[in-house]
Amino acid sequence: MTCSNPFVVKWVEETAARLKPTNVVWVNGSDEEYRSICDQLVSDGTFTPLNPKKFPNSYWAVSDPSDVARVEDRTFICTRSQDDAGPTNNWADPREMFKTLNSLMEGCMQGRTMYVVPYLMGPDGSPFSRVGFELTDSLYVVANMRIMARIGDTALRNLKDDSNDFVRGVHSIGDLDPEHRYICHFPEQNIIASFNSNYGGNALQGKKCFALRIASTLARRQGWLAEHMLILGITNPKGEKHYVCAAFPSACGKTNLAMLIPPQSYLEQGWKVETVGDDIAWLNFGSDGRLYAINPEAGFFGVAPGTSYKTNPNAMDTIKSNTIFTNTALDLDEMVPWWEGLGEPPKRVRDWMKHDWTPASKTKAAHPNSRFTAPARQCPSIDANWESPGGVPISAIIFGGRRAHTTPLVYQARDWQHGTFVGVTMASETTAAATGKVGELRRDPMAMLPFIGYHAGDYFQHWLDMGKRAGAKMPGVFHVNWFRTDDAGKFLWPGFGDNMRVLEWVLGRVAGKAGAAETPLGFQPRAEDLNLQGATLSAAAVEELLAVKKADWEEELESQEKFFNKIGAKLPKEIWTEHRALRQRLGL
Repeated sequence: MTCSNPFVVKWVEETAARLKPTNVVWVNGSDEEYRSICDQLVSDGTFTPLNPKKFPNSYWAVSDPSDVARVEDRTFICTRSQDDAGPTNNWADPREMFKTLNSLMEGCMQGRTMYVVPYLMGPDGSPFSRVGFELTDSLYVVANMRIMARIGDTALRNLKDDSNDFVRGVHSIGDLDPEHRYICHFPEQNIIASFNSNYGGNALQGKKCFALRIASTLARRQGWLAEHMLILGITNPKGEKHYVCAAFPSACGKTNLAMLIPPQSYLEQGWKVETVGDDIAWLNFGSDGRLYAINPEAGFFGVAPGTSYKTNPNAMDTIKSNTIFTNTALDLDEMVPWWEGLGEPPKRVRDWMKHDWTPASKTKAAHPNSRFTAPARQCPSIDANWESPGGVPISAIIFGGRRAHTTPLVYQARDWQHGTFVGVTMASETTAAATGKVGELRRDPMAMLPFIGYHAGDYFQHWLDMGKRAGAKMPGVFHVNWFRTDDAGKFLWPGFGDNMRVLEWVLGRVAGKAGAAETPLGFQPRAEDLNLQGATLSAAAVEELLAVKKADWEEELESQEKFFNKIGAKLPKEIWTEHRALRQRLGL
């Protein structure tokens, strides 16, 4: 394969001269090439082939124990002005960071092959798609990128020969020294550099680095949104179809919702739910003033523990072939992946640290953040329009978080400004997807806190400005909480497929047909407004799920103010206005 873009060729040559690889290989994305890559990874011990009858063309891999998740404390936004990065990002001066990286990475690919991976974020031929390049010395990264993005010839077809508009990315495994691990973004130059990691979003640069951190800065400049959101298509019994986006922090049920199977009673009535994307949405205005979303990714990078035929049958069917499992356990008798949540453990288990494991072991067999990398096209619920170049029209945006108390099951924002406030004030109890303590309350606006590529205050203003655009027809905005618990800590809401009952109400509100009561939070369903037929819920549980308790919200408002003060002077005045109005409505 040859690249005829002189800007790309020059940059690749300059990078190779600095990093000094023994070989430079351009990746073309073909099936034959992928088979060869997997064979090499098996040969060098990185991949363990799985049972070809049960998991054809699938592999098991483990990472270095120090390299198992996103490393937010080693992730930097490098802009000329620190104010452009804002208070929620780690900032570094780009000149100083380039010096640091150049010093660390000089000659780092000696004795290694540098793979040139052209990749396309978004559907082939879409005006909303963007091209990036990742230069990497990790064949493991190439294999995962081949699933997660459209790589090779497809990407090059979408880059004009005279275009300098592409994201430049360099990645090296280095020696995996966590003290010198860097995940760096240079939004003013559209550059990504990652070093000393070979895991997930740290190394797969199309994932969070490009699709969110760099893309969010492009979106602000160009008038669109790059968001940490799933995209779901829902068809009602009348054949009317709506698409919704939903934002949840990682490992909070997002993939489960993206692949939701409605209760049997809904299926019998003719309801249908289809998947466009499970993690990231790019939203652009169409000629009709509505927001249209594309899924910039080609695969799913899902959390394995907790995924099962009980919680997510579609995900389980998706990962049956052509999938890479990283940091799960391995059933040595069947040669299939295993993790907590799949039922009884097998007789002989190798854990993610490559040790023999039994239920008596003090550690988990699979790492809590272990992942599967699987092609989206294999998902049984994949939407026929998931690669539509024009995207799909969005009727509603849903925010959500893991809150044991305070936040009710669902409510609707009054308008776009209020909806932006609802997104800004999202909070969730932390999970294993990010390093740090599990269970701490963390403010996570729009589920984007680790992914906003510029000042959070400017990001909130961009959301407000999108709604002020002439002719804009903005989607309805909602907030959900599947995780409310009773006094004993037991979940009140059954979740999973039963979340369809909430989605039905959301679409009913969008269509102007579903009832609601106006409350201090916005518009909430009464018990009679929700379709609870067949749900195993007591009247008391429903009442508790919908309750808004003043004492909880007094604490919540104080927490919001602390977060707003952290954002500082750039927090839009409209957000303070909404906060004060909520306090007044609550009588606090």
